[in-house]
Amino acid sequence: MTSDASSTSIHDIDTVALDDETSELVVIDQTLLPNQVVLERLTTREEAWRAIKRLEVRGAPAIGVSAAMALYLDAKRFLAQNPTATVAALEARIADTHAYLDSSRPTAVNLSWATARMHEVARAVESKGNATAASVVSALLDEARAVRDEDIRVCRAIGEHGVELVRDGDGIVTHCNAGKLCAVRYGTATAPIYVGQERGLTFHVFCDETRPLLQGARLTAYELMASGVDTTLECDGMSQSLMATGQVQAAFVGCDRVAANGDVANKIGTSMLALACARHDVPLYVCAPTATIDLACPTGADIPIEQRAPEEVTEMWYASRMAP
Repeated sequence: MTSDASSTSIHDIDTVALDDETSELVVIDQTLLPNQVVLERLTTREEAWRAIKRLEVRGAPAIGVSAAMALYLDAKRFLAQNPTATVAALEARIADTHAYLDSSRPTAVNLSWATARMHEVARAVESKGNATAASVVSALLDEARAVRDEDIRVCRAIGEHGVELVRDGDGIVTHCNAGKLCAVRYGTATAPIYVGQERGLTFHVFCDETRPLLQGARLTAYELMASGVDTTLECDGMSQSLMATGQVQAAFVGCDRVAANGDVANKIGTSMLALACARHDVPLYVCAPTATIDLACPTGADIPIEQRAPEEVTEMWYASRMAP
């Protein structure tokens, strides 16, 4: 089920929310932005999987929060449909949902981090002698809310640390969308901009359009402009000319995963931005919550890279195919 929220400011809506009264996961459908602000209400794990896979909800932190809430809602739904279910039966369902949700987006480690965290909470309750299926579901609700609250708190902290790295009036370049729309609130790479704005600082932000899905154009430029930030949309690859003329003093980007050795995987094009920054002595800062750090992954070479459909390049945004 969807509802139109186009008349509401994007900053008045959490990107991901739990409506426990209606047993729904509520997400902003980001495939429709910037032209429509539509809240999508998801009731089944299949709907949540599809929303993550189709990038209706996207951004590593938001994906993790969505997965945590979806796992809880599926366990709640399972118990409602099977009121006499044993703890063992519920555990089997949780394990299955854990694996199922993990299959939607392999690169963003926040997804598997959140589902594993939820599953571990369930196991901890199950290990108690007096555990019931209802007590497991109750614990999952508490943990899903904790995952959401931590995301908000961590993103705010990223903003407070990051704003110390820039000065009033600086030009900042971003890539993809690591903004409010990639998390519940604040975002990661845009958090320093929003916190700085709260403190009365002004920045000029240059948003890479970020092909092929245009998250910088459709999402980052949209949300920054909605908050009153001085924003310029630029073609991918243009930022180095801005650096050469002294218009950019810093780059802030998010990431999908940080390996144990510090290697970072992010949206395609980030490495080219990093090379431009190195050439022009502009600092590039990767803004990530601890949930994005994967200590089980030794180096960047071990990070699984998701391969998207080629039609996203040649057809998705065009009335007719634009390449042979």
